This record gives sequence, structure tokens and C-alpha cells, in this order.
Amino acid sequence: MNASIQTPILVVGSGLAGLTLALKLAEQNLEVCILAKSGLETGSTAWAQGGIAAVLSSEDSFESHAADTMNAGVELNHPETVDYVVRNGPAVIQWLIDQGTEFTRVDDHYHLTREGGHSHRRIIHAADATGLAVHQTLASRCQEHPNIRLYDSYVAIDLITSRKLGLPGTNRCLGLYALNTASGDIITFKAGRVVLATGGCSKVYLYTSHPDTSTGDGIAMAWRAGCSIGNLEFTQCHPTCLYHPHAKSFLISEAVRGEGGKLLLANGEPFMHRHDERGDLAPRDIVARAIDYEIKKSGEDCVYLDITHRSPEFIRSHFPNIYKRCLKFGLDMTRDPLPVVPAAHFTCGGIYTDLKARTDLAQLYAIGECTFTGLHGANRLASNSLLECLVFADAAFRDLMKNRESIEIGPEFLPSWDESQVSDPDEQIVVSH
Repeated sequence: MNASIQTPILVVGSGLAGLTLALKLAEQNLEVCILAKSGLETGSTAWAQGGIAAVLSSEDSFESHAADTMNAGVELNHPETVDYVVRNGPAVIQWLIDQGTEFTRVDDHYHLTREGGHSHRRIIHAADATGLAVHQTLASRCQEHPNIRLYDSYVAIDLITSRKLGLPGTNRCLGLYALNTASGDIITFKAGRVVLATGGCSKVYLYTSHPDTSTGDGIAMAWRAGCSIGNLEFTQCHPTCLYHPHAKSFLISEAVRGEGGKLLLANGEPFMHRHDERGDLAPRDIVARAIDYEIKKSGEDCVYLDITHRSPEFIRSHFPNIYKRCLKFGLDMTRDPLPVVPAAHFTCGGIYTDLKARTDLAQLYAIGECTFTGLHGANRLASNSLLECLVFADAAFRDLMKNRESIEIGPEFLPSWDESQVSDPDEQIVVSH
């Protein structure tokens, strides 16, 4: 069965980027559909532990955040993108707070932690489960909103473009085909605007910190539709994934090193000082390569992350979820150094967009990890990922609102075509360049 659904705006993906955009549009009385590959909770956002980087202290500066970002990206970042993102950081954090996100506080102010590559404490967080806290807050708001329709268990198959349908005029995105995995039906979504918020593709690697849904679907669909793709050779590896046969993809937050955790060899010897003057707080790519080097040199299976010199009370209060999860594997991080290895963690490239989140296919936007905005360069600075989601969701929102009249006219505005023009939706999947 090939049913059809019409919507002014279709958001593909239910992570931080997609939920943020959908909620902002819905608050302006625009109807939005959200497609989720599985449940709302299955994206990468909920797995993020550390926090969100932003200039929130008088001791910090936009220039410092930008410099740290450029340094981590080996100066292959786009300076104008870096400047745009860091300057919009405080505003998007305030928006999250206004939505009800409860970040960790110390007395009368928010606690800021520090992670590798950062020259200041600028990571706002919700204990050691920031992504989960943010995602639950926004998912709840979206589920309750009358202007948002959620479609669970829908796998996007391919974009529908005017060129594929043989329609005249500038090539533009008209919607997409999706598989309802519960019923087995192919559904045609006709949309005035499509926004890809489908995440990265770290599951192409054997060892990754990401969930099974991170398979790069949006990037592949955009490429088949003719969009420009860039920087896919830059996959960031997180240096500290728990090394345990039953700990599938469990990340040990960089904040553990930010709060004094030390990387050690099996014999208890520290080694990061031999690889970078910043030691354990060097950027992720440097730390990951250093660990890989030391593992190969020693023949050991892993290295160890040790924070046992901090008090048990400090560890349990700052890292409650990591502490509890490690206990399930027989590891007490108040007494035991944690075995860790690098794992694929973030796709630094993807679908090329401008500063308004527009792709080079008309009526198609992209936000979040599926994009190549120029923010990250060859490597991502810690906790800039959720920041990028928020800033570019806001950028897409602003651009869509400028064209609100054309979007909200209603069903008569929505792209219409004779579906008999495409007798078999599966034929659209094999379009190549």
C-alpha cells in the first residue's frame, strides 16, 4: 500500500536538532510532522553525556571559544561559521532553560565544567546525562503540542524531487518516501519544506559510541538527490569508550578528564604528557591517536582512565550515571581505574549547508550531525555538537519564518503531482550521479 500524507514542514529525525526546530515552528502556529526511525528516544542526543559548550562566564569570551574550536579542527574550520555558532551559543542555552531543562547548579549559578581542547570552563551540563535531560524535556513538549504530528517507526527511503518526477523549473525537494516498519507500507510524504535531521554515520565502524540508528540515511538520500557532500573523511573518534565485553558502546564522558581524570598504561604510568603539552586535556583526535599508539606499542587491549584520587562523594555526585553503569560491569570508579579504548563518535562532515541551514537543493534544509556546516573542520571540539544542533535549528527556523506566507497557505500550496508518474517508489532509490 502506498498511502500519502501532506504537511507544510516535514522534519526527518527526532534528536535535538529536529525537536528544537519542530517545537519552535509549532509555537508559531505552523504544522510540523516529525519522522522518527524508531522511538523518540533512540537517536544519538540521549546518549550525549558531557554537556553543551557556550560562553556563559565573564572570564570566558567568544574569541576564546572560537580559537579553541579552530585549534581542535586543525584550522580547517570555516571561520565565519565558527564565529556565528559561538556568538549564538548563550541565546540557545537560555532557550533550553526556558523550555524547562534543568542543568546542574552550584548554589545560585550553573556549574560549568571543562573538557579537552577548551581553555576555559564553559560546558553547561545536567550531571553526566545532559543529552538525556535535554532530549526528554523537548520530546515531552513536542508530544504534547497540538501542531506537531509524530510518526514513530518510519525509515526514510528517498527524497522526492521535481527533477526525478520530470517536472519543469528549478529542481526542488517535494517530500520523501518512507517505510512504516510496523505495517510494512511505503508512505509518500508530500511537504512544502523538508528538513533532514538524521544524524551521522558512525555505525559504519565496528566500534562506535553511537546507537544502531546512526547509519547516515539522510546523507545518502541528499547525495542521491544531487546535494553537495563534504568532509566525510573526518570521523572523530572519542578516546574513552569503556572496554568491556558486555558494555556495548558505553562512553566515558570527557568531563571525567575535565575534572581531573588521568589516562594510564596498564602498569599505572601516565603517558599523555609525551604526546601533547596539554596532557589529558588535549583535543580528542590527539588523545585518541595517543591511546591507539600506546595500545599498539604495548600490545595491551586498552589503557585506563583513573579518577580515584578524587573523593567518592565527588565522583558519585558529578558522574552518577557513569558510576552506576560501571558498577553493573563490576567496576567501581571510586576505587578502580576504568579500561578504555577509542571508538567512532562523530561525523564531522555531511550535507553542505549555508548559515541558514539551506542545502543546495531548493526547499531542502539540513541540521545537526548529518551536515557539513564548516564548524568542526577535521575534528570536533568537545561539546560543540549539541551546540551546533541548537544554533542551526534556530537558523533554519528563522529562514523558514521569513517565508512563512508561502509555507502556511495550506494544502493548495503543497506540491501536487500525479502519483501515477512514479509507478514504483523503489525505482527512486537507485538514482545515481
